[in-house]
Amino acid sequence: MENKIILVLDNIRSVHNVGAMFRTAEAAGVDEIVLVGITPAPVDRFGRERSDLAKSAVGAQTMVPWKQFPETVDAITYLQESGTDMVCLEITDSSVDYKSIPVPDGLVPFALIVGNENTGVSDQWLNAADMVCHIPMAGEKESLNVSTSCGIALFRILNK
Repeated sequence: MENKIILVLDNIRSVHNVGAMFRTAEAAGVDEIVLVGITPAPVDRFGRERSDLAKSAVGAQTMVPWKQFPETVDAITYLQESGTDMVCLEITDSSVDYKSIPVPDGLVPFALIVGNENTGVSDQWLNAADMVCHIPMAGEKESLNVSTSCGIALFRILNK
């Protein structure tokens, strides 16, 4: 089986963050983006391209295949049915340093899940995940912007 790298965007609010993550995903070689809940899609409900997302994605929204799931449970089921290793990027009591996440070996599909700008990755994802990792913070802030964190984690985990 060929490795498949999936990026999951869990209830991201900002269309600009979503566009930036499409651009980063394309640059990192992500095979698919899964949009969950309120996460804006590259097209609106009428099938028209969203110019606000396209502006920050700079064309990547047409290069990376994507799927949309209104309900988290359906996205989790989609990944579990394909045997995908799921890693959440979130600070928790049991999360590990993102630098310790093993590089996907090419045999098992791999998904990185990033969460909402205010509330983070939902408990449903945290409970379903194979692993939870975080980016250690050296300063006083507790976290980075979700699109920045996404890029750092993708490039490190995928050894890019």
